[in-house]
Amino acid sequence: MSYIEGDENMVQQLSDAELEIMKIVWGNPEEVTLFPYIMDGLAARGRPCQKNTLIVLLSRLMNKGVLSARKIGRRNEYTALVSETEYQTMQTKNFLDKIYEGSAKGLVSNLIMGDLLADEEYEELKLLLEKGKGQQ
Repeated sequence: MSYIEGDENMVQQLSDAELEIMKIVWGNPEEVTLFPYIMDGLAARGRPCQKNTLIVLLSRLMNKGVLSARKIGRRNEYTALVSETEYQTMQTKNFLDKIYEGSAKGLVSNLIMGDLLADEEYEELKLLLEKGKGQQ
C-alpha cells in the first residue's frame, strides 16, 4: 500500500537535516544506501555531519517510518520506505490544508498574484492545467 492511499499524516514532516539525508537516499541509483555514501553525500552538499549525529538522524528517520535498515555483517543497508514523490505529495497536501484550507486554487492564485512564477513557469503551469483538464 502506498502511504498516499492511506492516512496522509502517517509520515511526519522531516527536519531540514533529515530531509537532506533522504534526498541522498532517494538520489542513490542503488537499491540500498550505505552509511559512507550518506556521509560523503552530506559532505558533497556542504553539510558535513559527525558520525554519531548521523546515527541519531538515521534512527529518527526509521522511527518516522521513511527509512529502514538491515544489518549485514558490520554495516547497515538503508532503504527508503517512502518515495520522494510520495513525501512531496503528502507535504504539499499538508501545506494546502494548513495554509490554504485545502484550496489548490488559493495556492496557484497566490503564486500568480504574488508574481512568484517566472514567465516560463507560468506557461508550463498553464499547459499542465490544460492537459489535466482534457484528461478528465
